Amino acid sequence: MNLLSRLEPAFHRVVDAIYRRRPQPFPGRERLRRCKIIAHRGQHDNRGVPENTLAAFKAARSCGVWGVELDVRWTRDLVPVVIHDPDLRRVFRLPLRVAALSFAGLRARAPLVPSLAEVVAACGRRLHLMIDLKREAFPDPRRQRRLLADELAALSPGRDYHFLSLTPAVFDTFGVAPPQTFLPVGQGPLGGLSRLALERRYGGVTGHYLMLSDRLIRRHRQAAQGTGTGFVASRNCLFRELNRGVDWIFSNHAAALQALRDKLLAGGG
Repeated sequence: MNLLSRLEPAFHRVVDAIYRRRPQPFPGRERLRRCKIIAHRGQHDNRGVPENTLAAFKAARSCGVWGVELDVRWTRDLVPVVIHDPDLRRVFRLPLRVAALSFAGLRARAPLVPSLAEVVAACGRRLHLMIDLKREAFPDPRRQRRLLADELAALSPGRDYHFLSLTPAVFDTFGVAPPQTFLPVGQGPLGGLSRLALERRYGGVTGHYLMLSDRLIRRHRQAAQGTGTGFVASRNCLFRELNRGVDWIFSNHAAALQALRDKLLAGGG
């Protein structure tokens, strides 16, 4: 785990504490209705329900959220599987790399790691899939591109799924959908990614809510593109993002935000 990954949770906690205490006006019922809440790696706690598992995605679905974010990597025999890290250490306490295992070997050692096909079968069209394509060595890009297209053939790009990546060059490797299906993700300032998304006519841009300015939101709206922010964790922050016109709300607290949204639409406080 690199330094940025270690510092990121602390950064989120500090920023969340600030924005949680900033009162925001009620965004209105129409914005609440259009609210698209996305469960980051599913509804999980990494204790009873590990992230990026069928249980986490089904839990998100039962909460009524609009979509789920999931991460795709590849086994040694080129099966796309859903896991964030390149290895099994953090979530499953196993010192094994995903790319070094066949799918059968992965299933034997970590049976909760689903294939992309299993996630599509369980959640496709029921949840919008925000598929994060992780950067790694791609031993057979042409075949992998074809395999990815086959896994998603029953779904409609844009309507049923989008592709995300911290490394937009990955989109060139997996050009299996129209450009509007691709959403670059930024970990820092988003100006460069914003320009790239506009130049390449992607579907928009996503990043932490602190990094997405009102000016960028307007710029992408004028270009008929969307914007997404993470990781929204409180009522005030949700209201802020809806008032700013953000399209996609990524959260590690999706169930609580969805319950709040549903309560408000039902007339609760």
